[in-house]
Amino acid sequence: MPQGNPQDSKGQPGLVPAALFGLCPRCGSRTLFDGLTQFAPRCRACGLDYSGFNVGDGPAAFLTLIIGALITGLALWLEVSWHPPFWVHILLWVPLTAGAVIWGLRAGKSALLAAEYHRKAGEAGGKDVRKD
Repeated sequence: MPQGNPQDSKGQPGLVPAALFGLCPRCGSRTLFDGLTQFAPRCRACGLDYSGFNVGDGPAAFLTLIIGALITGLALWLEVSWHPPFWVHILLWVPLTAGAVIWGLRAGKSALLAAEYHRKAGEAGGKDVRKD
């Protein structure tokens, strides 16, 4: 939560709820995303401009590699333990991988944006572009 006056943080969600449900870090409305993993331009409830936040793509690559390693390990374990037909692997791992990547990207991007908002982070060496 933000430091300072407790009244300043009234209505703001914590990091975990914001990440899990895609909540606006200012008002707590579910307005953070316009698509599966695409941020909306601004909050439809309070008007917070999301374009001033720099979440970046580095965490997305890291998250995808972790999920890929976990799915690969599980697929190898299933193959060695049970020897299922190939179509079982396709039915299991394709939707599980897609769902885990999409959910992970939403949660990761939401958490980074909420953390940046609560810590009032801005560009290094420049003016803070956020107006809230």
